[in-house]
Amino acid sequence: MIPALMMQQRKTCQFLVRFLLALCIVADVHEVSAQDMPKPVDQPYPGVIELQVDATNLRQKIYTVHERIPVKAGKLTLLYPEWLKGTHSPSGEPMQLAGLIVTGNAQRLEWTRDPLYVFAYHVSVPPGVTTLDVDFQYLSALADSQGAVLATPEMIALHWETLVLYPAGYYSRNILIKPSLTLPANWKFGSALELDGQEGARARFKPVNLDDFIDSPLYAGKYFKRFDLDPGAKVPVYLDLVADHAADLEAKPAQIDMHRALIQQAYKLFGSHHYDHYDFLVAASDLFGFAGLEHHQSGEYGVAASYFTDWDKGIDWRACLIPHEYIHSWDGKFRRPAGQMTPNYNTPMENSLLWVYEGQTEYWGFVLASRSGLLTLPQIRESFALRAASYDHVAGRRWRALQDTTNDPVVTRRRPQGWMSWQREEDYYDEGELIWLDADTRIREMSGDKRSLDDFARGFFGVEDGRRTPLPYTFDDVVKALNAVQPYDWATFLRTRLDSHGPGAPLDGLTRAGWKLVYTETPSDYFRNLEEHRKFTDFEYSLGFSIGDGDRLISVLWDGPAFKVGLAKGAVLLAVNGRAYRSEILKQAITDAKSAKEPIELLFRSDDHYFTAAIDYHDGLKYPTLERIEGTPDRLEAILQPLK
Repeated sequence: MIPALMMQQRKTCQFLVRFLLALCIVADVHEVSAQDMPKPVDQPYPGVIELQVDATNLRQKIYTVHERIPVKAGKLTLLYPEWLKGTHSPSGEPMQLAGLIVTGNAQRLEWTRDPLYVFAYHVSVPPGVTTLDVDFQYLSALADSQGAVLATPEMIALHWETLVLYPAGYYSRNILIKPSLTLPANWKFGSALELDGQEGARARFKPVNLDDFIDSPLYAGKYFKRFDLDPGAKVPVYLDLVADHAADLEAKPAQIDMHRALIQQAYKLFGSHHYDHYDFLVAASDLFGFAGLEHHQSGEYGVAASYFTDWDKGIDWRACLIPHEYIHSWDGKFRRPAGQMTPNYNTPMENSLLWVYEGQTEYWGFVLASRSGLLTLPQIRESFALRAASYDHVAGRRWRALQDTTNDPVVTRRRPQGWMSWQREEDYYDEGELIWLDADTRIREMSGDKRSLDDFARGFFGVEDGRRTPLPYTFDDVVKALNAVQPYDWATFLRTRLDSHGPGAPLDGLTRAGWKLVYTETPSDYFRNLEEHRKFTDFEYSLGFSIGDGDRLISVLWDGPAFKVGLAKGAVLLAVNGRAYRSEILKQAITDAKSAKEPIELLFRSDDHYFTAAIDYHDGLKYPTLERIEGTPDRLEAILQPLK
């Protein structure tokens, strides 16, 4: 009994020792994460970080990175960027960083990832070590399922935030980077970065602070062409085009003239610029996986390979992309919501003013597309009709205000939603556009058409011509600037539209502009172009769904006819009234149902089940369009006229 008791006591003591050790380890881990994470301080970082990137491994899409970071002995935390300006979200990709090796004085130093904040890497720097050598690879996406494909055999896009680790404890604008890049032989590139020299395939850039560095992506390719969009100007603006094929680089003079007109119309609108130079980084490719992103001195524009060579099919890019990202140089990059003015790339951003940042940019994007000739007046009118109809059918406003959708970049991380009309999805873009049309037409009406939102743009975004440093603003600043143009209760005007629950979309601006939303049985040319470009067939305003590739439902309107018979996104439409589905057959069935009493019978497959849905709908095909309100001024046409 005694030996057994002693053995039990020994086991108990061993267990307690192991338990206490485990508690100490856990406590130490939490101490590292909670106490050793340096807070950013507005002070210069001592020294310049050297960054070397080898981007020649195109087949495997692997970028090789080497950094030399000046350091002092002691604890050091290196950060991988998480919160990326322009995406409005924590969209960094630490899982794509691999092979991380840290050395000092040729001796390997172990790093430890923070257990609570995985974008942070802790390193103990020994005495005598003044520079760390940091090596890793960035594994770019091999397929769309892994993220945007940014490398093809003919072109690459370098997003510097994926290729750099930087020291914690400093404002990113106070950290200097001296970058260099090795590209495949004979490739050319465009970037807002300023070249310091080039030896063969290796380009060296002038030292730049981390904010401007990350804000200056680089596009390079085997097939490259540069167009001067403001010939002879002291402040140059270029369109840097990379393409899948040499033939895709060819643009007609009239097409380039429209892009040049965009620059001049922007200058006339804002009365200023806030860049030393600007580069439109355009990837004309059917393989490239990136759409668009704004930067202060450049913008990213992913378009089809046929952007210039099949001009008539590029309406969507000319409407929603090219002007939009350019205008962000003023709205979003120069005038920036105060909540977006974070000290570094690992501090959360606050998105409550995205209805200005993105919503007003969306508005000016369509206005300048018209004023520059990128789109025609009828095309712009039809785009407004489409937005008005879309947001007039958002059932989700019954429970969720527009203001709350500014949280969507963080809440949803821009993943597809199953019930978009009920859940809502970043509606501050396009519904925000309708709010600013409302504001513009209200200013025009109250001032006897002597003032407009153009005056707000010059007074708010056009201040301090040539200034590069971002100028923050708050909700009250927006209200004050509107009142300077036209006295009114703008705070209530904005909050009512941001916080209310409808019913319906804010369409007063269209009415005041002299137009009303109606539905016809024939889609406009603009509508057909969007269907072809986005590869869907739209029955939203009749049966309440849209059909995409593979005859699969890609959306179902909440509370619409399709919803009420139990349909959901993802079901595959097989047959219409006993006949194999084709879009023409369904359109004819909807038309025939106007004079019939029987429901439209649809056969679907969902998962491994087949089922029939009978939709009792008899109102015919419906496509949104705008109709003039007789006896009212056409303010929409006035808004869309080029500035002299």
